[in-house]
Amino acid sequence: MSTKALRLGTRRSKLAMAQSGQVADAVRQVTGRPVELVEITTYGDRSREHLAQIGGTGVFVAALREALLRGEVDFAVHSLKDLPTGQPAELVLAAVPEREDPRDVIVARDALKFTDLPRGARIGTGSPRRMAQLNAYARSHGLDIETVPIRGNVDTRIGFVRDGELDAVVLAAAGLSRMGRIEEVTDFLSVDTVLPAPGQGALAIECRAGNTAQDTALIAALGALDDPFTRAAVTAERSLLAALEAGCSAPVGALADLLADGRIVKEMRLRAVVGTTDGSRTVQLSTTGPVPETYEQAVALGRELATEMLAQGAAGLMGERAH
Repeated sequence: MSTKALRLGTRRSKLAMAQSGQVADAVRQVTGRPVELVEITTYGDRSREHLAQIGGTGVFVAALREALLRGEVDFAVHSLKDLPTGQPAELVLAAVPEREDPRDVIVARDALKFTDLPRGARIGTGSPRRMAQLNAYARSHGLDIETVPIRGNVDTRIGFVRDGELDAVVLAAAGLSRMGRIEEVTDFLSVDTVLPAPGQGALAIECRAGNTAQDTALIAALGALDDPFTRAAVTAERSLLAALEAGCSAPVGALADLLADGRIVKEMRLRAVVGTTDGSRTVQLSTTGPVPETYEQAVALGRELATEMLAQGAAGLMGERAH
C-alpha cells in the first residue's frame, strides 16, 4: 500500500459526514494512510419529492457509485439500509463494520414517550415502513395518531417538533448516536413495536472490485473493519427484502439478531413484517436457525422467511413491487 491519501466518497449531510469521518479514522488506523473526504451531492439530496416517488433511498447511492467507477474516489461509505439489494459486479462490499443500535426512536415535544402522546398526535416520518408499523400498533392499542410524510435532514425533522408543527418525529437511533445527539431522543421504540429497516444501524464500505493491485490491496485492508456477525445479519435481512422484490422504501421491517446461551451464541433469529401504510393489514413472521457461517447460508435464511411471508399474502400489502 502506498502512502498517498485515500479518497473517501461521502454525501454532504451532517449525518453522512459524521459517519464517514468515523470510518476515515478507522481506515487511517488500519492502513497508516491519510484519508480525505470527497463530498458528493446525490439526486436524493437535491430533490424535495418524497422518497417513494423518486425510487426510494437508493437515490442516495447512485452518485457515490458513479464516482467510484469513474475513479474519482477510492471507496465510499453508505448507510447500509440505503443500498439497493442488487450489488454491481464492478463494486464490492469490502466491509460492514459492527452495527450501531438498529432501533427507531421518537423525538417528541415535552419529552413525551410514544404511548403518552395526546389523541390525534401528528407524527412525522418519510418512511412507509415506520408509518405501517406505528399505525398498526396504534390500531391494536387504542391509540389515535396521524402519521405525516416529511423529508429533510435531522435538523429539519426535529425542527418540525420544536416549531410546534408536529408532536413527534421518528428517526434512527444510530444516526443520532453518530452525530452525538442521542440525548435528544425522548423514547426508544422497542423492536417488538417497530422493526427497523433491513440493514438499519449498519454502514457499508464499498470500493472497486479488484481490477488493479491497488484495488486488491485496499479491499484487503478495509476487510479489517468487517464484523462477521453484523454482515451475516444484514445479509439475511437484505436477502429477505430482495426475495420479497421490495425496494428500499417499501413498508418492510426486518431484524436478524443473535440468540445466546450465556456467552455462547447459539442461533440467529430473523424477524420481519410487511404492512399497509395505514396499519390495517400486516404479515409478521420470524424464523430461527444456526448462525450462518457463509454468505449462502445467510441468504437462505432470508429467502426462506420471505417465501413464508409471500404465502401469507405479503406481496399484496407492499403496493408496487420492485423489479
